[in-house]
Amino acid sequence: MKAIATKVITTIVELQEVIKAEKSAQKTIGFVPTMGYLHEGHVALLTNARQENDIVVLSVFVNPLQFGPKEDLSSYPRDFDHDQKVAEEAGVDIIFYPSVTEMYPNELSVTVQVNKRTDVLCGSSRPGHFDGVATVLTKLFHLIQPDHAYFGKKDAQQLAVIDGLVKDFNFPLQVVPVDTVREQDGLAKSSRNVYLSTEERDQAPALYHSLKMGVDMIEAGEEDPEKIISSIKNKIQTETSGIIDYVSVLTYPGLEKVDQITGSYIIALAVKFKKARLIDNVILTEE
Repeated sequence: MKAIATKVITTIVELQEVIKAEKSAQKTIGFVPTMGYLHEGHVALLTNARQENDIVVLSVFVNPLQFGPKEDLSSYPRDFDHDQKVAEEAGVDIIFYPSVTEMYPNELSVTVQVNKRTDVLCGSSRPGHFDGVATVLTKLFHLIQPDHAYFGKKDAQQLAVIDGLVKDFNFPLQVVPVDTVREQDGLAKSSRNVYLSTEERDQAPALYHSLKMGVDMIEAGEEDPEKIISSIKNKIQTETSGIIDYVSVLTYPGLEKVDQITGSYIIALAVKFKKARLIDNVILTEE
């Protein structure tokens, strides 16, 4: 794809003017919200948005509302020059790159509280995180008015929370899930992979292979989630040096525990290596 001249907008007033003009011209808008430091997973979202919309808007904003008291906001990686280059190569029309004071000039009098789908998986150890995600997305959806918004299946819990947000608040947009981008050996691509030692990197594909094994068990007729979880844990413990944080089988997108597997579901896991915590999942629907 030929790189285009991407417009960088830093203020809400200018963004609203530009969006109003595009909407008046009956152009469809595809939106990819990010916290920057773009990688191949983000590129997949942007590529999908480019193929399906007249205008592609990328937001780059490190949102302080989704960082907990023990999480270091200041150390979150940032490289806007890199992000701008990636965006241009992916055919992005507009980058919305606001400051914190632009997005939150005053202490918020209203925030969004997520009541379901947050007490499992990664959310169980990050209270308030998804409230911050839902609050900033409510603001961004309002400002950008997208027809389609793109999110990766790798962050499946976030995708489930956003699904609930859009449906509960009747946002006039379609949430588009995009498949996880993987290395040739199956490992989900992540900026965290660089922190794996050579030995850990060799072991890490076992995470995805264990998930595929779980899917194979279900397709062979296994309906007991505990047996599937036990088999996945055993494979990870046998084939890696990682410490299992969780392995879960839940409904999807409801993220509720089940005694018997039916309908749409997710198998998700998190494993801690010495310097990296890796997450992965597979989502299977009824059809």
